[in-house]
Order: sequence, then C-alpha cells, then structure tokens
Amino acid sequence: MKGIELTTGTHLSPIAGIVTMIGLGLAMLTLGYYAKTKLVKTTHDFIIAGRKLGFGFGVSGLLSTWTWVVGILMPIAVTYSYGLSGLWWFTVPNGVAVVAVIPFARKLKSLMPHGYTISEFTSVRYGGAKLARSVVVAAILFGAVQAVIVNLKGASLVLSTIFGINQGTVSIIAGIIILSYITLSGLWASMSTSVLMSLLITVFPAIIALTTLGHVGGATAVWQEVASKGHDLFSVTREDAFANFGITFALALITSTIAGQEFWSVAWAMRENELGSTFFWGGGLYYPIALCLGVLGLIGIAMNVDLVRDLGNDPAALGPFLISHLGLPTWVIFMFVLVVLSACYSVSDSGLAAISSICAVDIIKANFPHVSERTLFTWTRLSMVFAVVIAVAVVLSGVDFVTLLLATSAIRGSVLVPLILSIVWDKMNARAFTWGTISALIVGIACRMFYGELISTSAIVLVSTFVPLVIGFLNSERFDYAVLSRAEDI
Repeated sequence: MKGIELTTGTHLSPIAGIVTMIGLGLAMLTLGYYAKTKLVKTTHDFIIAGRKLGFGFGVSGLLSTWTWVVGILMPIAVTYSYGLSGLWWFTVPNGVAVVAVIPFARKLKSLMPHGYTISEFTSVRYGGAKLARSVVVAAILFGAVQAVIVNLKGASLVLSTIFGINQGTVSIIAGIIILSYITLSGLWASMSTSVLMSLLITVFPAIIALTTLGHVGGATAVWQEVASKGHDLFSVTREDAFANFGITFALALITSTIAGQEFWSVAWAMRENELGSTFFWGGGLYYPIALCLGVLGLIGIAMNVDLVRDLGNDPAALGPFLISHLGLPTWVIFMFVLVVLSACYSVSDSGLAAISSICAVDIIKANFPHVSERTLFTWTRLSMVFAVVIAVAVVLSGVDFVTLLLATSAIRGSVLVPLILSIVWDKMNARAFTWGTISALIVGIACRMFYGELISTSAIVLVSTFVPLVIGFLNSERFDYAVLSRAEDI
C-alpha cells in the first residue's frame, strides 16, 4: 500500500447533495404515485397492501426495511474496531433476527388471518385489556418513530461530512421527500419503492468495495497490512467483541424484528404460502451488503486512520471519512451517498407505514369504531406527518445515536418475551403480560444506570421471562386461540 495516502477531505458542493436527495426522492415519488393510482383504493389497501404482497415485493421490502443507515455505517465501524470478530458479531445476528420471525409470524397469521398490528393481537388476546394494549402501542410507536429519527440523523451526518450541508437542513429535506411519497399509498408505496432501494443497497456496496480496494492497491496489499497490525484482527473469536457489543447487539436485533410492527405489517400483508421463504431471503440478503462494507473497515485499519484525530472518537464516522479522504472518483462518492439515502428513505417510510397502521387500527378505529372511511384515511396520513415533525425536531435538538438506540432497546426488549409467550402459551393472561413488561422495564433502566448495558439487557430478559411464567403457571384458565380468527378487516 506504499504511495497511498489520505488526502484533504473532498467536500462536494452542497447543491450537488441537495440535488441528489431530491433526484432520488422524485424516483420514489413516481413509484408511490403509480402505486396510488393502481393499488390503493381504501384504508385497508393503504395500511396492509390489500394482503396481496408476493415473494418479490416481500423480500425487497424486508431487505430495505432492515438495512438502516446504521446497517451501512456500522459494519465498517465494528470491523475497524474489532477486525473480523466485529464484522462476524454484527453480520450473523442481522440475518438470524429476520429469520427468527418466521415461526411466530406463521402461527399468528394462521390464527389471526385478518390482523393488522401486534398491539391489535394483544388486545384481542387479552380481552380488550387496556393497559396491556397501551404498553404495546407505546413500545411500537416509540420504536417506529425512533427508526425515522435514527435514519434521518445518520443521513444528516453523512451528507454534512461529504457535502458540507447543515444537518438540520438535510433532515428537513429528507423528511419532506419521504412524506411526499409515503402519504400517497402507504405500505404499497414502501413496498414499491423498496424494489429500487434494494437494488441500490445490494449492488452499489459491492462496486464501492471493489473500486476502493483497487484504489488502495488491491486486496492482497490490504490483507498483508492488516495482518501486520496483529491484535487478532483476522480472528472471529475475540472475547472483547463478544463482551463489548456482540451478545447485547444480537438480543437487540431479535427484539427489533419480533417486537417491530414494520415486520408484522409485512407478515400480515404477505400471501401465507410465501411468508417463510420471503423472511428467509429477506434476512439472508443482508449478509453480502455487510461483508462488502466491512472491507472499508479493513482499509481503515490498513490506512492507519486515527480514531481520535480523524474520527472524533466515533468509529461510525469511518465510512464517510474514507469516502471523502481517499481521493476516490466522484462517482464512487455519489454511489456511497445514494446507498445511505436509500437506507434512510426505505427504513423511514416503513416506520411511517407501521405508524399509520397503529394509528388506524389501535387508536382511531379502537376508540371511534364508527368513524367514516374518509376520516380514517385522513388521520392515518396525518399520523405520518406528526411522526416526521417529531423526528426532525429530535434531530435538530442534537440528541445522540446511543441515547436513542438504548432507550428503544429497553422498551422493545421488555415486550419481547411476554409477546412470544402470548403467541405460543395459552396460560398467559393480561396480568402476566403487563407486569412482566413493566417490571422488566423498571429493573432494566435501574441496572443500566448502575451496572451498564450488558447487565441491563440480561436483567430485562430474565425479569420479562420469570414474572410472566410465575403468574401464568398460577393461572388456571387457558386461552382459546380460536377467538383470534374473529378479527375482521377494517
């Protein structure tokens, strides 16, 4: 790698960045408008895609829903921090987390074929118990809004680094663009645009990795330079990678899928005979994306990028730093930006689609059962607008990634085991669900304050398992799952 040096950062014109954002947005708007004219006639179509999703739309929808901006930046960061152990612990659980939904989705879809949201299931399962339903609605809404916040924040950081655009400006423009097409046709817009998004986030990382490798002297040169650093960088069994983020990250990923409405929207919208294969490939196709991006992490090690001096002590900044400091062709820089924007747009629109489902089914229809179709449709769309306003406001406030991710991880994590038990165990009741969730959340927050993330995550899992099991075993009644089949389309 002799003769290859980091250059002064390449700052492209802010206008170029804004034009890139708007150009991709116009492509999304065109697809969203097509979906609106051809596929969306009712609120039912808007929030659940008429239950007509097939394998192609389903796989691309899951892949684009799951590939956050974090999923673009973090494979680079953890590879730089821990070598191949970091890439292993980041990549493998990502696919497993999506596949883990399959048995629960299959069972619940067969029991409740006309379901919309996981909180609606909770309400029917526990006879309209308001507290249980409220806990799940709050957890899902918080998680969906957080998905929008994190992705707007991530895109803002990358575009501000490469184009010098103010982060607030990026978040506002991106929010308006996403609203422009997702409010046209809801889940159908998210699924339709995901086809293009999936193409960008799978093909472009491979081109970026190969081009960057060639630019710095080839794979052999990078491999030899990394090997010379020692520190077990080519091992996948480093204990620090497992202890520092591996186990907690894996649990957080499984929580994000099984307790995430974005994935249940797809499950209930899918044709039943294609659900399993769709989730299998939707999770598996993330692997080549992460592996290609991990190459940039190895290049960062080989180029002796300094964590403090160059990255401001933030490994997640390595991707945009390398892209803008290696003297790469401009078209490679734009490819990287399009990958980040695709992740931002696709995850945000799936989060907004989930929010619209919750609003329509669990808030408006649950409290105003005789609401007109027109009014329901209007409030469903307005819920998306409110969510984007909140997300942009949070980004403008300057809150950091870690705070957002940890807060959502705790809330969703406390719901995970009680939710699984609700699906598979007929002795679970409303008390077991509610107290299992609330007690786990309280204990988890307390442990995080005094003992850190690993102890907190372990405590949440243990408490949310133990409390429901104890209350459930003391319960003499058994739930008749046939009741779930009475749920009807709105």
